[in-house]
Amino acid sequence: MIVGTAGHVDHGKTALVHALTGIDTDRLQEEKARGMTIDLGFAYLPAPAGDIVGFVDVPGHERFVHTMLAGASGIDFVLLVVAADDGVMPQTREHLAIVDLLGVRRGLVVLSKYDLADTPRRAAVAAEIRAALADTALADAEIVPASTVTGEGIDDLRDRLFEQAVRLADRAAPGRFRLSVDRSFTLRGIGTVVTGTVLSGSVGIGDHVVASPSGLSATVRSIHAQNRVSEFGRAGDRCALNLTGDGISKEAIRRGDVILAPDLHAPADRIDAELRVLPSEPKPIGQWFPVRLHHAAAEVGARVVLLGDEPIAPGGRAKVQLVLESPIAAAVGDAYVVRDTSARRTIGGGRFIDLRAPSRKRRTPERLAWLEASAMPDPAKAVAALLDARPYYLELVGFARDRALSTDETKSLLDQLGLVRIAVGTTLFVMLPSRWTGLRLSLTAALESFHSDNPDLPGIGMEKLRMQLEPRLPAPVFAEVLRGLARAGQLALDGAWVRLPGHEVRLGPEDEALWLTVERLLDGPQRYHPPRVRDIAGLLAKPEVEVRRLLKLSGRIGKVHEVAHDHFFLRAALAEIIAIVCDLAAKQDGHFTAAQFRDRAGSGRRVAIQLLEYLDRHGVTMRRGDLRRVNRHRLDLFRRPTENGEALTAEAPEGASG
Repeated sequence: MIVGTAGHVDHGKTALVHALTGIDTDRLQEEKARGMTIDLGFAYLPAPAGDIVGFVDVPGHERFVHTMLAGASGIDFVLLVVAADDGVMPQTREHLAIVDLLGVRRGLVVLSKYDLADTPRRAAVAAEIRAALADTALADAEIVPASTVTGEGIDDLRDRLFEQAVRLADRAAPGRFRLSVDRSFTLRGIGTVVTGTVLSGSVGIGDHVVASPSGLSATVRSIHAQNRVSEFGRAGDRCALNLTGDGISKEAIRRGDVILAPDLHAPADRIDAELRVLPSEPKPIGQWFPVRLHHAAAEVGARVVLLGDEPIAPGGRAKVQLVLESPIAAAVGDAYVVRDTSARRTIGGGRFIDLRAPSRKRRTPERLAWLEASAMPDPAKAVAALLDARPYYLELVGFARDRALSTDETKSLLDQLGLVRIAVGTTLFVMLPSRWTGLRLSLTAALESFHSDNPDLPGIGMEKLRMQLEPRLPAPVFAEVLRGLARAGQLALDGAWVRLPGHEVRLGPEDEALWLTVERLLDGPQRYHPPRVRDIAGLLAKPEVEVRRLLKLSGRIGKVHEVAHDHFFLRAALAEIIAIVCDLAAKQDGHFTAAQFRDRAGSGRRVAIQLLEYLDRHGVTMRRGDLRRVNRHRLDLFRRPTENGEALTAEAPEGASG
């Protein structure tokens, strides 16, 4: 268990920790000279049950509230210290507000310097404390009198802390590993050591970690957990990690960084959040209000962007977007506090809702409904609500990463909700079964309608079909869905065309006979420089109009492509040309010239330019000056039906049966 102190300057926080543990947490020479805590102090107290109670002693002076915030994040239990001779003071109220904003629900109030006040004064201060605690999470906290001079109440307070430690001893350590760094230093013969509170998950010796937001990779060489040598550290522990790796040093890792599991590294600089403004704030919070944002041990400048129409009044709550000056490592559900830019007062705080907030369309009804769903603290309930709101799908890998969910937690969530899963590369998109069924039915209906209206076309374009359907999946996800349905035999893919399995466009008997003759001419040795309509008509003694009509019809069916006026290429030949283009680009640093293509294809300069311009128009190649490069996202447009089976068919997405 981690215990944090809070309270006004000179109310006896450090003396109290010393009386409880025997450790003086004022380690700096300046602190001893001034008799005032300036930086965070740490102490440990062995409990009878074998556990260790850790203490974080924070400064009470108003100039060091930012340091207090760094220490208060991650504590399990708070000791709010109020001197009996002084009573509730400004920093008492501010520290109490901060503890409440951070979501600390367990704590005691220590009425310190009890020996310096008479009975009426003690009663008056106790009444002040009760009034201050009202409307906070500590409203029912006990008030324990104590004196570090006479020793009164110290043993009782220590026993109460031991009781709390027993209650928290067997708590789980869910999620992926995150440690908030509050100190970084070097020990001779050891190397770089970072200390902080483990926010979630666990870490073991030899684990690979990342310092975020910098992205430096490191390996854990050794661990001290709760001031003991240990094989691992877990959520709720204060840990010291000895890190090794390229670029790892005490200067490279600083207070405010987070040491975390590598796949959690995704710093955020635009975050949607819930903001509660303290009643003590003198004015409403307006648009683009400047603040200092405190999260874990990090402090960064930020602007508050309102997502509603009205300023947020003192004591009010609203959803906002926080635009940060520099990125931080955070997780959805983390608590934060905002203070004014002059660091004189605490404005409010809340919890993060979405770490990937958009810069545009952030106030639309759909977006606000999405935020309402995302704000649910239970991951399973949040996923169910998100999938029941537009856009009706969710990228689950990112969802789990931003909530620091473990692999087991993510799998349990999938199984609990019975979600349809669509894997695309390293991402996993999910949908509710009812939405998946609706998508399949509407897709089939759209294909039937298209074939009915266009019986002479081989199919509908993939992108055109995607734009007609709800939910409107991202293009790569939709392509994967189509490949899965094609492999299941529910539709057929022919390059960029999508059709029902039974749909086939055929030429009439006379046209078919003429086509076989024309096909041989297009498929000869000059397949990369085929004859034009005029030349074919002359060779076959047929009217140009008839040959042109046949080739136009064949183009609609998908047998040929009209690269230039009256110049048709077989689809297979064009697919081979694209393969040549890809090979050239691969061998030339991703770029190639028209001359290189001409020499490779052997089609002559004029035809080579026509081919390349055709590919440019369709986005297969992109030209910059004399160089072209390949756009691999458009390669499926002209692939042959039998080429690259992965592009044309794929297994049905997992869970997408029926």
